[in-house]
Order: sequence, then structure tokens, then C-alpha cells
Amino acid sequence: MSTPGAYFRLVRIGWVLAREDAFSAVPSEHLPPLARFVQRLAGLLARRRARLEARSGRLARAVERLGPSYVKIGQFLATRPDVVGAELAADLSLLQDRMATFPESDARAAIEGSLGRPVDALFAEFSEPMAAASIAQVHPAIVLRDGKRERVAVKVIRPGVRQRFAADIEAMYLVSRMQERFLPYTRRLRPVEVTKTLEQTTKVEMDLRLEAAALSELGENTKEDSGFRVPKVDWERTGRDVVTMEWIDGVKMSDIEGLKRAGHDLNRLAETLIQSFLRHTLRDGFFHADMHQGNLFVDDAGHIVAVDMGIVGRLGKKERRFLAEILFGFITRDYQRVADVHFEAGYVPSHHDAASFAQAIRAIGEPIHGQPAETISMAKLLTLLFEVTELFDMQTRPELVMLQKTMVVVEGVARTLNPRFNMWKASEPVVGKWIRDNLGPKRIVADLRDGLHAALRVAEAVPEIAARTERFSAEIMAMSENGLRFDPETAQAIGKAEARHTRSGRVALWIIAATLVYIAWQLS
Repeated sequence: MSTPGAYFRLVRIGWVLAREDAFSAVPSEHLPPLARFVQRLAGLLARRRARLEARSGRLARAVERLGPSYVKIGQFLATRPDVVGAELAADLSLLQDRMATFPESDARAAIEGSLGRPVDALFAEFSEPMAAASIAQVHPAIVLRDGKRERVAVKVIRPGVRQRFAADIEAMYLVSRMQERFLPYTRRLRPVEVTKTLEQTTKVEMDLRLEAAALSELGENTKEDSGFRVPKVDWERTGRDVVTMEWIDGVKMSDIEGLKRAGHDLNRLAETLIQSFLRHTLRDGFFHADMHQGNLFVDDAGHIVAVDMGIVGRLGKKERRFLAEILFGFITRDYQRVADVHFEAGYVPSHHDAASFAQAIRAIGEPIHGQPAETISMAKLLTLLFEVTELFDMQTRPELVMLQKTMVVVEGVARTLNPRFNMWKASEPVVGKWIRDNLGPKRIVADLRDGLHAALRVAEAVPEIAARTERFSAEIMAMSENGLRFDPETAQAIGKAEARHTRSGRVALWIIAATLVYIAWQLS
């Protein structure tokens, strides 16, 4: 249920977007007549300077004006081109997660509140912040280990960010519900579910213990891998509002000239990056989902070091098999197999014709085989694939969209290192090994083992299932004899909820009306 505050925040969002002429970036061809009228009306409210600025960055500038919570929301939506469209996702990807720093005194208070110890007892030195983002900022610090000074990075949560985000996400829920109601063609994208994913993802990102756990898990998964690692976590100095980790001395992957001066082999780095990402995805089912150049360093030993693991992705066995078979099917031009995988996984509804779907897949794959390998984009292939599946009523799969978006970013980083980088040649050792291990005889053995474990769990649960079935049967019999009844508390709660909903709706309408009158007065 939306509170009056959510409606007020929605009006504020609309006002800022209109003033920055951000509505002009929204494609109007699918909008209903009323929405197109509102879009034209919003254009009249735009600042003169906003109309003269580049159209591609208007939405990003408007979101930055709204504040840190909306920057985080915008960054999340940039990973969902299936929801906001490719153009708006590209615009939102311009958002820079660089915010004004907050006072060191606030950071010290957050650390002491989270860890229960004075900062001076935890660190030999604690310096001013070196960078700040929408959720946290980073401080250089020194700790003493066995009498030796060791440099660390201390990430501290931004004060009040959880409360602000909780208020702002309510407005997002309101928008998503209105989207489902007034734009029926978008229901397939499940905007309310997308908002729930955003809420859950950001809540996880705001608990820095979970980021530390993600670093630890990826560190364990990659400890035997060559060329890739993540910072070690200092668990003694880590809590909900602070995470302390190894300091990374290295060159950012965005600094191409710096990498060359340091003597690093750019082609080898690109190959390591792609193979590491695919290995994490296929082998482990767990990957860093924000691997842009700002989060990647190359240390003196030539290892790629990934930082900032607030956003991670997971794939189950079915999704990993789905990805591998799709890639393998395109490589071997077995388009019918690619189509069959979609139906077997339940991604495309069974009432569609598999042969027609295979024909659509062929329309993607055949043009690829006529191009040089270094010009073929794996990320573009997946993007085109998701566009085709839309025609066949494939519902949004958040885990696959996050994978596709991350692959776009990783591939882009690799191509900045070497514009003629051969993605397929670099990927073959990882994809080929996974297919041999999981789609051949080993797959049958693994499936039998998993099936046996599942059968044992079901057998253990049989007594409890029987007891619940018996209770359920008795309740059904009682309902058939006595009818469905609400207890007094339930009936009273329903009445209160209905009254509250009606009252809050009236208040919200008055707030919106007053706001519009104020805006009209300001413009007069």
C-alpha cells in the first residue's frame, strides 16, 4: 500500500525529470495517448539549458540531481535493458557513482557502532576518504600485524542511506504498479518483481558483511586459478557498516597507457578476463556482476584484481547448462538444439512451435558465421537472442539478464584492451571443458547422483507429508460442513486495512493537487 509520501516523492521525481527534459529520451511509439500527452506537457516544463544539452545524458543528469538512492536505482535499471529499453539503459549507464564525501567523524561513528571498538584501537592510522559512492566511501588505513604496518582499504556505509532508500523504494513500487496497470504490454516484464529484486539487491549491498562474504567465496573459488584474484578480507575489522580488506596497489584497467608503461600484455589480460568470467559463471555458478573498468586493477605480478563486490550473480545448474548449450549450438550451427534447450528449460511456453523458434534462432546465427571471429560479439549475440525470445513470450529471467549485462561489460573491457580480440578463441578452452565435463557421460552420472539424493530427501519427508495431508483433509471436511469463516480478528484487520487504504488515497490526491498548484504558481 502506497503512503501519501510515496505520491509526493513521485511528483518530485516527475518535476526533476521534466526540468531536465529527461522525458524526451523515452521512446513514444508504444505509449498510450495520455502518456504521450504527458510527455509533450513535460517538454514545456524543461529548462532552456537542458534542451540544449546532449540528449543521451539527460536522464543520467536528472537521476544524479535526485540523490544517492536514485543513482543506485538508476545503476540497477541500467543492468535491465529488457525492462527500460536499450536506449534508456545506455543513458543510465553513464551514471557516475562518485558522490560528495561525508565527514570522517561520521565514518568513525559508523565503524565504532558496528564493531564496538574505538577506531584508534582498530587502526594504527585512519585517513580522510579517498573516494565516495552512493552507498559507501573508502578510507585508507594502517593496521599492525605481528609488529608490521600493513595498508588496508576501509569501506564505510553512508549515514542514513538505508532510511532514504526505504522511502525511495516505496515510490518505485508505486511506479511499477502504475506501469502494470496503464501499460499492459509491459506486464510480461514483471515490473513489480523487478522492483522487489532491486530492493533485495540493494539491501544486500548495504550489509557490508555480505560483500565481505562474496569476496571470501570468490577468493576460495579462484585460489587455484592463474591471473585472477580478489582482495583478502580482514574479518576482525568487518561488520554490517564497515568492511576492511587488503589494499590493492596496481593500475586500473581503464588506464590503457599506464598498463602499457607497466609492461603488461594487453592481449593476455583480455584473454584472462574473459576466461575468468566464464569460469566463474559455468564452473562455480557465482560471478562478479559489476566488472567494469573502475572495479578492475592489474597488480605488479600481472594478476587481474576485482574489487567492489556489492553486486553478484548466481546461476543454477539448469541455467549454466542453458548458457553452455546455447553457445555450443551457435558455434556448431545446431539451431534446433538451441531452440530445444529453451523449451526443455521452460523458458519458452510449450504452445509455441519449436521449428518456428529454431528458424528465428537461425536468423541470428547465420549472419555471424559470415564474419571474422574477432568482430563477433558474444554479448550482442545474447542480446539478439533475448530480443527474439520476446516474440515467443519468454518471460524476464533476472538471472540471465544480469549475466547478459555483465557479459556486455566484460566484453567491452576486453575490446578496449585489444579491439581485434577473438572472443570465441579465448572462450573455447573454458566452454569446451565445461561441455565435455557436464554434457557428456559425466552429466549422466551427475544427474543420477542428484536424483538419488533428491529421492532420499523425499523418502525422509514422507511421514511429515502424510501428516500434513491428513490435517489438510480434515480441514477441508470441516469447511464443507460449516462453510468458510473468518475469525473476529481477521475480519477486523480487513476492515481497518480497507479504511486506511481509502483514507491514504484521499490524502495522496490532495497532496498531488497542492503540488501541481504550487508548480503552476512557480511557473506563472
